[in-house]
Amino acid sequence: MEIREPAAPYGKKKLTPAEYLEWERSVQQKHEYYQGEVFAMAGAGKRHNKIYSNLFGRLAALLQGNACQPYGSDLRIHIPENTLFTYPDISIICRDIVDEGDEEYVVEPSVIIEILSPSARGYDRGEKFRLYRDIPSLKEYILIDSESIAIEAFRINTATHWELEEYRSLKEALLIRTVELILPLADIYEGTKLQR
Repeated sequence: MEIREPAAPYGKKKLTPAEYLEWERSVQQKHEYYQGEVFAMAGAGKRHNKIYSNLFGRLAALLQGNACQPYGSDLRIHIPENTLFTYPDISIICRDIVDEGDEEYVVEPSVIIEILSPSARGYDRGEKFRLYRDIPSLKEYILIDSESIAIEAFRINTATHWELEEYRSLKEALLIRTVELILPLADIYEGTKLQR
């Protein structure tokens, strides 16, 4: 998803998390929340949507019946440690969320996947990744370029440091270690007309 300039619900400059959640229920467009500010999220382009469909479809099929399940960009993630509420493109959560107390968000994804768009590329790689690193359960953060064949997979190692593995060819396959899946880049980018 792309992020635009801050929105000012109620005509206020800052909202509490409770005010944000109440306001978010009353609008159709999705918004991120961070330290009292609300940011409108724009729609995604055709390649972004094609990559999302390819990847989410394969994850849902391959993880059927597994304790870890993929969720799309309608599932709100909250990071209490830094106040962020956001909607990642894909989250993989390794526990049952249906019986959880709060219906409005979840707090413990194991894998987050963002599909990069031109306007949000810098945010997803920089500030957003810094905020995501405050999630204690997060083991992998995967960035998928929508303009070229390029995937960056950040994984936390045993020393709790983030390591990067890059994929740049349709002949390669993305490893999602947390769920022990290997996905060919050719499948992820199928139908995008991107080549390398």
